[in-house]
Amino acid sequence: MTTEEFLQQLDAIIAERHMLQHPFYQMWNEGALSVDMLREYAKEYYHQVHHFPTYVSATHSKCTDMDIRQMLLENLVEEEQGADNHPELWLRFADALGVSRDEMKNRKYLSHTRASVHILKELAGRDNPAEGIAALYAYESQIPEISTTKIEGLKKFYNLDTTDALTFFQVHEHADEIHRTVTRDALARLCQTDEQKQAALDSAREAADAFNLLLDGVYNTWCAEKAALN
Repeated sequence: MTTEEFLQQLDAIIAERHMLQHPFYQMWNEGALSVDMLREYAKEYYHQVHHFPTYVSATHSKCTDMDIRQMLLENLVEEEQGADNHPELWLRFADALGVSRDEMKNRKYLSHTRASVHILKELAGRDNPAEGIAALYAYESQIPEISTTKIEGLKKFYNLDTTDALTFFQVHEHADEIHRTVTRDALARLCQTDEQKQAALDSAREAADAFNLLLDGVYNTWCAEKAALN
């Protein structure tokens, strides 16, 4: 398998599982979600946002390539440093929806959400750093387009056009354009043998499925009944 073939397969795996195809995000983009549904989603997804920096740090700890470690460190600093860290930006999004911080932090998460985070933690902590980077790529390669559509939907359908409501998505709309490029380059650099390439492909597939698993839980619990009536 050439590097070009590997990267094509990688992107095909993610495209087949792209979160914009998920019924929950389709309802968002059509304005079909109620504000209560958005609130439940915000509370569930905080579990993912809160833990995402730990995926980056776990993969960083397994990597011996200094250039790639520095790239991962930059990503981690963006996620966690300062008052405007990404979990805090998500809490502000929830504020804009009328969800209290106590509700966010004391949430009893759905089994789908807990399983999603567990899978991603396991992938990030594997001894082969390419598997962790492939899992990161499965997420960050999708986020610019997802963020753009979320911003559009929040403005158009939910009258949410404030800094608190939009900053999380605006930051990721731009930052993850860079992240998907550098993580893709890192995978091309790390994956030299067919075995290494296959391990990365398998990890990307499992990670993409895990992100959709969280959305499955939200959709099945709060949205499916309404969707069936339309």
